[in-house]
Amino acid sequence: VQLVESGGGLVQAGGSLRLSCAASGSIFSIKDMGWYRQAPGKERELVAAISSGGSTYYADSVKGRFTISRDNAKNTLYLQMNSLKPEDTAMYYCAARSLGAGNRVDSPYDYWGQGTQVTVSS
Repeated sequence: VQLVESGGGLVQAGGSLRLSCAASGSIFSIKDMGWYRQAPGKERELVAAISSGGSTYYADSVKGRFTISRDNAKNTLYLQMNSLKPEDTAMYYCAARSLGAGNRVDSPYDYWGQGTQVTVSS
């Protein structure tokens, strides 16, 4: 499974961005997908996740501002980010979990993209 992110960039605080993640390869082997982010000097954190059935999870820091969605027909994952804050600045990574993986929110992801940079200026 290959994951390629796009849509990052520089935006002012209060602005919006939409990230996309195109999946290819053995798509049939994945179920859950998610977005992680990592800021310099900080640990990687799960921002949002969505199951194959459409159930979603959001980190408290982004609830009400970010929306995760997936288009299975296009094999694409999205993250709509509104009301962006400088603290949202990070490298954002798309991840996918295989069918045999655990179902917990913190279960490991098996496939990762290269990341797309999001920078929010104050």
